[in-house]
Amino acid sequence: MPVTVPHDLPARAILEAEKIFVMSDERAAHQDIRPMRIAILNLMPTKITTETQLLRLLSNSPLQIEITLLHMASHVSRTTSSEHLEAFYSTFDDVAGQYFDGMIITGAPIERLDFEDVDYWPEMTRILDWTATNVQSTLHVCWSAQAALYRHYGVGKHEVPQKISGVFAHRLTGARSPILTGFDDDFLAPHSRHTDVNVGDVEATDEVEVLAVSDDAGLYLAATTDGRRVFVTGHPEYDAGTLAAEFLRDSAQDASIPVPANYFPGDDRGAAPRNRWRGHGHLLYANWLNHCVYQETPFEPARPEVDQA
Repeated sequence: MPVTVPHDLPARAILEAEKIFVMSDERAAHQDIRPMRIAILNLMPTKITTETQLLRLLSNSPLQIEITLLHMASHVSRTTSSEHLEAFYSTFDDVAGQYFDGMIITGAPIERLDFEDVDYWPEMTRILDWTATNVQSTLHVCWSAQAALYRHYGVGKHEVPQKISGVFAHRLTGARSPILTGFDDDFLAPHSRHTDVNVGDVEATDEVEVLAVSDDAGLYLAATTDGRRVFVTGHPEYDAGTLAAEFLRDSAQDASIPVPANYFPGDDRGAAPRNRWRGHGHLLYANWLNHCVYQETPFEPARPEVDQA
């Protein structure tokens, strides 16, 4: 089934060229079906690239999905045109009274800042708190995973001596969760961050289960037992060349930035990287849509029943 997006969204043409079924919002209006409503709070500077990456993963499902793109009202983007944001994005205030079946909050290259020093942190806390009553399941990626763990459970982050960048091997912890359905015991996924959280601190919450870890990259996947909050510290949505582009950007400013680990074939930065995590990324997002969103959300688009305590 298709992902429903605005007719002129740049990602639509890219995905259609890949033979991915994307439906315009005009055509979707004539469908007699209740689509899953998914909000994407896009904090990444390369918003069009991130839109495309996430929509590609969300399309790998039999569900019809209606996408709402969100950006921060309290932050001025320097890398995405105001025309693009005005045409395709809403702000939190525009949707605060609505209910969404699922929400994805992306990462952002600001992890070295203390949370309270981020210019949009007050707005971010409003959104994180709002998800408890207005979203059935929220998928937090990279920086937003750390931000949500901090906001909801008081789990802090710490800066690592060297940026965690590359493609790393992960293993399942043995915890049982529907989101792990079909996972290999060992799998690969990319990371790109300067900070980390301690696995023990996450386990100590007694509310969040650690589902997958890496010996080299630390925590990767965690979730509450009810699936309403999912935390992914890596970037399974990345294309083959995304880490290379980030490395070129960062190394132009800091020559000490390490080459992404286990990424370039033969560690030759001139060689074209190969995507070795695509299958895992599609499975993770499909499982989240099915087990955490579709199987749990009420049919009527009203607020879910949650424990207000």
